Amino acid sequence: MTKKIYYRGHINSNEQPHIRATGSELRYGIFKQAIEISKTRLLITGVIMSLSFIIIALRLIDIGALQIPKEPRNFYAISMDSEKKQRGDIIDRNGQLMATSLKSVSLAANPQKINNPQEVAVKLAATIPSVSVNKLLKSLTSKNKFVWLKRKLTPNQHWQINKLGIPGLKFINSESRIYPQGALMGHILGYVDIDNRGLAGIEKTFDKLLRNNMEKLQLTIDMRMQYIMREELSNAIDEYRAIGGAGIILDANNGEVISMVSLPDFDPNHPSNSNPQATFNRATLGVYELGSTFKIFNTALALEAGISNMKSGYDARKPIKIARFLIRDFHAKKRILSVPEIFIYSSNIGSALMAKEIGTAAQKTFMKNIGFLDKLDIELPEIGSPQYPKIWRPINTMTIAYGHGLAISPMHLAAGVASMVNGGIVIHPTLIKSNILNDNSHKNNNQRIISAATSKSIRKLMRLNNIAGSGKRSDAKGYLVGGKTGSAEKPGVNGYNKKLLISSYVAAFPMNDPKYVVYIILDEPHGNEKTYNSATGGWVAAPSVKNIINRIAPLAGIIPVDNDATEIIHDFIIEQPSNNIKILASY
Repeated sequence: MTKKIYYRGHINSNEQPHIRATGSELRYGIFKQAIEISKTRLLITGVIMSLSFIIIALRLIDIGALQIPKEPRNFYAISMDSEKKQRGDIIDRNGQLMATSLKSVSLAANPQKINNPQEVAVKLAATIPSVSVNKLLKSLTSKNKFVWLKRKLTPNQHWQINKLGIPGLKFINSESRIYPQGALMGHILGYVDIDNRGLAGIEKTFDKLLRNNMEKLQLTIDMRMQYIMREELSNAIDEYRAIGGAGIILDANNGEVISMVSLPDFDPNHPSNSNPQATFNRATLGVYELGSTFKIFNTALALEAGISNMKSGYDARKPIKIARFLIRDFHAKKRILSVPEIFIYSSNIGSALMAKEIGTAAQKTFMKNIGFLDKLDIELPEIGSPQYPKIWRPINTMTIAYGHGLAISPMHLAAGVASMVNGGIVIHPTLIKSNILNDNSHKNNNQRIISAATSKSIRKLMRLNNIAGSGKRSDAKGYLVGGKTGSAEKPGVNGYNKKLLISSYVAAFPMNDPKYVVYIILDEPHGNEKTYNSATGGWVAAPSVKNIINRIAPLAGIIPVDNDATEIIHDFIIEQPSNNIKILASY
């Protein structure tokens, strides 16, 4: 059929005619155009979907085959990195493990995704008995998007909860700090919080280093001797019904702390279960007036200053009355006493007269130089501040001579005694082996406090005290023990309480070449039938020192000697003065 073409208006030779298509042709063109557009869209969609599947597949291969599995880097705004460095181990001087970290799993939830909080709380409580249903329900109905439900699950709890398959729960890798020795090392190691941040002890002092997973941190502590000290101290506290105590074993030559015990103590695995009395470190944080142990320093100062010698005498026939104070002897001899007798009879009167001759300025300088007026330089945050007179009067000088009026920690005293017996070199105690964190030799820099000759005299006096004085109950046969008792009344609101004592005994051995200082202190001990109801240091503390030395000496490789050997006797001879003692002072 011939097509009909319609023209509108007149034809101009320079214009093309306007052709009007039929209705069927118009519909066919529109349909063809739509098909072309659809094909283009389908092609684009297919390409996009193909690329998406390829990207997803590559990501799955990357996660499943190429990467080490780990927790997502972000979980409900909580960044958790399971690949972070593990907290470093702590070991003793012999390499025995004292603190370590183990991988653990903690349970968290997004309450927004928990469909039936009541049902979930009941199921979880059946698996985690330590958390109540009510507590779980409160957490699961929180408006937050992240809540902790239980930190540090056991492997069985982890498995049981995972088996429940509850949406909205999340397991997060974490780290648990473990102390294999329990309470044995509590006051030394300290503890960490739930996020493994050090809160006390060595854990706090070296928190950054331990979190950076440094090589094993080695301490000076000997775990074997620590166990012995804790056992003997605990036995003494029980026997004499003391409220607490402290025990120290210190290397007399380099200041390494071999043992440090404070009782009562606590388990660092569960620090929240402990009371303040248990977490209080009596060895370094507690400061006490330590009684007649101070006569070691008073005598050393008098000998070093040259105002006294072994043949000097002091008039101890009657008490000293100064202002409203009266200085008297516990077991008064009521006669002139030589320096050795003042030491072994623990004469307060004789010691006060010696201090009077020494003078306040010299005494204060000596106490400063030995470290008794400053905080300890030791690697623990629990350090007590010494307490001493702001105005150091003559009466203070006399009472400090026998251990009243100046309060220091037991670690202070142990270090001071080490300085007196090791040849006269000031010792600063340390808990860290020098080959781990730089060299600790800067702490013990050979500062001399007394001469070697004075140190030898002090060793003779301490040995004499164990043979003929108040230290006889600490004399471990064959180990040449020397020591000094201390029995100080505790200060109270209305002055000193005669019934409440700080009783102690400090010893060194072997006295011909001192290796160790051993110190026991009991807080408020009570005498019994065996001690004739006496609670002084010679009765309640000295026997424990003897037991400790008998047990640790073989571990330290110290071979016992014959106490009666001629060369031993000769080493410790002290010539006693005749009746015509030169009286240096009286009151």
